[in-house]
Amino acid sequence: MPETTYLIADTHFGDAAILRYENRPFQSVEEMDEAIIRNWNSTVREEDTVFVLGDFSAYALQKTADICKRLNGHKYLIMGNHDTASASDYLACGFAHVSRYPIIYDNFWMLSHEPLYINRNMPYANIFGHVHDNPMYRTDSPQSFCACVERIGYTPIGFSEVRKRIMDACRSAE
Repeated sequence: MPETTYLIADTHFGDAAILRYENRPFQSVEEMDEAIIRNWNSTVREEDTVFVLGDFSAYALQKTADICKRLNGHKYLIMGNHDTASASDYLACGFAHVSRYPIIYDNFWMLSHEPLYINRNMPYANIFGHVHDNPMYRTDSPQSFCACVERIGYTPIGFSEVRKRIMDACRSAE
């Protein structure tokens, strides 16, 4: 069965500074925006769900709405530190749901913008963004996964792939 749920964090549409800060491999914001949109739409179908784990866009709301409407899928935004408009503004941009706070998905997965504290005795795993390519944070571990675009090829990653990578990290830790 094809994937139906995807995750992505820190797209930073329209953010020229992020090209420099994170050494993104694009010559311009326009090139970055179009590459992420193309990757997204070649992966995600209209009926799929995408959890955006914060820092979606640096554009004004109308341009943010234009980009959001170009992206396939039912989009759920967990707001990040750069998502400064109101939740109702992001709903008007085309998100199906917006949360200022982390959410628990499927009774186990803590979806957040910033990494959350998880210890080995807790029955949860955290999927997060915010840290970009910072080497202090692993991409995957037995209880976490970083979905920043720099780590997932600027393309939404399937939830089943994230679960597999966390399970592989669990087996490696044994």
